[in-house]
Amino acid sequence: MNGRVLIVAGSDSGGGAGIQADIKTVTMLGAFAMTAVTALTAQNTEGVFGVLPIPPDFIRQQIEVVLDDIGADALKTGMLHDSAVIEIVAAVIAERAPAVPLVVDPVMVAKGGAPLIEAGAIDALKRQLVSRAAVLTPNLPEAEILAGHAISDLAEMQQTATALLALGCRAVLLKGGHLPGDTVYDVLATASGLRVWDSPRIDSRHTHGTGCTLASAIAAGLAQGLAIEPAVERARFYVQRAIATAPGLGHGHGPLDHAHPLRLPH
Repeated sequence: MNGRVLIVAGSDSGGGAGIQADIKTVTMLGAFAMTAVTALTAQNTEGVFGVLPIPPDFIRQQIEVVLDDIGADALKTGMLHDSAVIEIVAAVIAERAPAVPLVVDPVMVAKGGAPLIEAGAIDALKRQLVSRAAVLTPNLPEAEILAGHAISDLAEMQQTATALLALGCRAVLLKGGHLPGDTVYDVLATASGLRVWDSPRIDSRHTHGTGCTLASAIAAGLAQGLAIEPAVERARFYVQRAIATAPGLGHGHGPLDHAHPLRLPH
């Protein structure tokens, strides 16, 4: 087991996204997953039916006891639903793990459209967590919220990814799956320039948890000593295969096949 990843995120009772997806992903990529749960959700492939927030002090305690005993080689944040949670997570990271690479997945809206962050918390997210991130991984709607304008094509994706670096993060991976078309573009912006990946769109409704999965796969790579670009490259390949081999569960946006490496021919 190579690399320790502490995930600070919400629980998905349906197992497709959130800490369930994170744990599966990190484990399948050969790293060790630990969690600090920020919220419990009652959800399935058809939507989010209830959210039970965890008190911020208990979120802090989960992070502290894990870091003090086991430590971490990378951190990943997902669902952080309000300013109080964001502030306490940022504070404990600054105190206990300031040099550990952080992947921030700015989870704002569930696949079915339910908001997962309070509107007033977005400034706190940008100021306190995005500013210290090694990698920020917004999808198109999240990038539009963070940047304050619409994104309608690849050129605007490239401009926005570069602009979001001004928030203080070392890299921005802007995911273009929400753009219409047969090709999906992902744009990585760093201080040294832009890298664009393009892939044929996989026609599937089983894409629940892709954002959580991709961010955790990147965090696993960073924990294992990969540089940002190779970590993103491996993570994209893992997610593409997970979508292509999805088990077809549920009546809505179904989960990925996180365990696909187990079925690779040897």
